[in-house]
Amino acid sequence: MSSAALLPPVWVDTPRGLAHLAAVLAAQSVIAVDTESNSLHAYRERVCLIQFSTATADYLLDPLALPDLSALAPPMADPAIEKIFHASEYDLICLRRDFGWKVKPLFDTMVAARTLGLPQMGLAALLETNFNVKMNKRHQRADWAQRPLLPDQVDYARMDTHFLIPLRARLAAQLQAKGCWAEAAEEFERLTQMDGAAAAEFDAASFWRVSGARDLTPRQAAILRELYVYRESVARRLDRPPFKVMSEATLMALAQATVHTANDLKAIPGMTDGQIRRHGAQIVQAVARGRQAPVQRPPRAERHDDALLDRYDRLRRWRKQKAQERGVESDVIMPREVLWVLAGAGPQSLAELERVTELGPVRRAKYGQEILEVLSKKGKLGV
Repeated sequence: MSSAALLPPVWVDTPRGLAHLAAVLAAQSVIAVDTESNSLHAYRERVCLIQFSTATADYLLDPLALPDLSALAPPMADPAIEKIFHASEYDLICLRRDFGWKVKPLFDTMVAARTLGLPQMGLAALLETNFNVKMNKRHQRADWAQRPLLPDQVDYARMDTHFLIPLRARLAAQLQAKGCWAEAAEEFERLTQMDGAAAAEFDAASFWRVSGARDLTPRQAAILRELYVYRESVARRLDRPPFKVMSEATLMALAQATVHTANDLKAIPGMTDGQIRRHGAQIVQAVARGRQAPVQRPPRAERHDDALLDRYDRLRRWRKQKAQERGVESDVIMPREVLWVLAGAGPQSLAELERVTELGPVRRAKYGQEILEVLSKKGKLGV
């Protein structure tokens, strides 16, 4: 099936259209949702399009044209309306961050597919397998803040939600048949707790996250810091992602090179003639500042005591073994962050395990005794 065989989606970019959409969504028992953002094209990303599908229609909402989307907050939080996403985590963070929406209850088709151990979990693969639909993904990296959207972009966007309701029905039936429904539902609930905090303010110390930064000499690290700060200032001014101003590889090459004049930049990988014209003088100045600045040494990594690391390692190996037995990925058994909480708490009884609230009741009932055995060194993992 192609999008040409479907009714055209409803474009929503006026207060009247928004009010109508809110009324439509409020009358549903289930809706499909997706978002498109401009993370690859802006200094601070934002949601640029929100797609909704009901059983009978598709809607494309333009949040750039509508400053107040509070009318949609009630249906998005209504416990009687299930919201279906595919790979919801990023969408939920963005919707909470940009609009303050609390989204629940939730069904995530990717989580369902992962819980079932399906070999392919991407939306395109699931739609082709279940509905013989082939998706064109060439607009994944598009700038969704541009208007008007191209017809192909409109088709692409609506296909991300159009089939989610029937896909949910098929996956839910498989979860029930395999006895995995409660486990998937617990993960859906965990995802609804995602926090969409506002973007953190720039911290110059984050230059240590640049790949290879910790291998530099203290003086080279000081130069890298100055270059990193310069790149950030340009990205903010141009409203462009920092990596589109200058790559991390180029920053590292500059920090390690001998740069005194713009002419020296010609030998640096990534420094094209255009880059040198735009940034040459400022880069030379940044390097010079780095030569005079206090040297930089990597912050000490947080050290965990040996007992905690031992508990975490045993839990990790237990999780891997369980995942292999079930034919699923390891974090389907238990998210990594929960393993760390368990390793830190080190519960030795079911009563103590119940106090680890990050471990949901379904996983606690299913794996609790095994977790206690692993932590008490009675597991069957050679520990």
